[in-house]
Amino acid sequence: MKARGSLALMLVAALGAGSAPLSHAAPPDRALSSPTASDIEDLRRGVMAEERAVRLRLDAIGKETKLAEARLLARGRAYVEVARVGLLPVGGGFDALIEHAARLERLHRGLEQDLALGKRLAAERLTLAKKLDELSLRGATLDTEYAVLSRAADVLRSAEEREQAFAQAFEGDNHTAIYGAVGPDDPTVSADGFAALRGRLPFPIAGRTEILSARRTTSEGPGLEMRAPLGTVVRGVAKGRVAFADTYADYGKTVIVDHGRRHYTVSANLDTIDVEVGAELATGARLGTVGDTGSGPRLYFEIRVGKDTVDPSIWFGI
Repeated sequence: MKARGSLALMLVAALGAGSAPLSHAAPPDRALSSPTASDIEDLRRGVMAEERAVRLRLDAIGKETKLAEARLLARGRAYVEVARVGLLPVGGGFDALIEHAARLERLHRGLEQDLALGKRLAAERLTLAKKLDELSLRGATLDTEYAVLSRAADVLRSAEEREQAFAQAFEGDNHTAIYGAVGPDDPTVSADGFAALRGRLPFPIAGRTEILSARRTTSEGPGLEMRAPLGTVVRGVAKGRVAFADTYADYGKTVIVDHGRRHYTVSANLDTIDVEVGAELATGARLGTVGDTGSGPRLYFEIRVGKDTVDPSIWFGI
């Protein structure tokens, strides 16, 4: 959770810097806290609501502007007609002259009002257009924040699921298959199944290999590193069912095979994984190929009985 919070704070600093404050935005103390994808989504809905309101107002301004322009045109024509000298009342006396002047003044004031309204509408339209651009940018920023937080959450969730799957691979209750003897065609293995191979377990890679004792930081017991050329085929040492086939912590790409009766083998540091979880494997089945994470190509191999990691060298007779 601490890493998740740090990521979110960096996102707020990197993506939110310089953004125009919104009326619906969280107060400063909340903005400095760790936002979640849900928080970002709420802000995005607020921005979308503002965008809709701005667009509605722009539509209304467009209609008002058309009416104002039509009214301005009509009054302008009337003003020109009334202002013509030829339209001054003839023989109407002083009262007619006063009425003519008053009408001309009314038209003049109306024209000034129409012009002022047109300027106000144009200024408001410009302001709203800028506001719409700001909201669009803010929305895009929030979309980016939401996508990054969602991806981060997916990565964390995926890591947690892999860790859980790795641990559950050694839970015998999760696997219904029971593996005993390899079969009547192999009388060298007794009814004890995988346990009968102790001291004479076949190696998972063929050919010459240099074997070193090793241990992963997340393991409580020893393992072996078997140095071999990159891409060397890694095979199952006994029949079983694939309980895990994925990337895990410092093991890298890993395949765990359940050999029955709570016996498991772990083949890690793979370059490729060529099996899927649940697959039934025969002895010698291809699991994947040897990988290289930077310290030279090698296979990391463990044997576990239940959740306990046991010394594999005893099983190989070395």
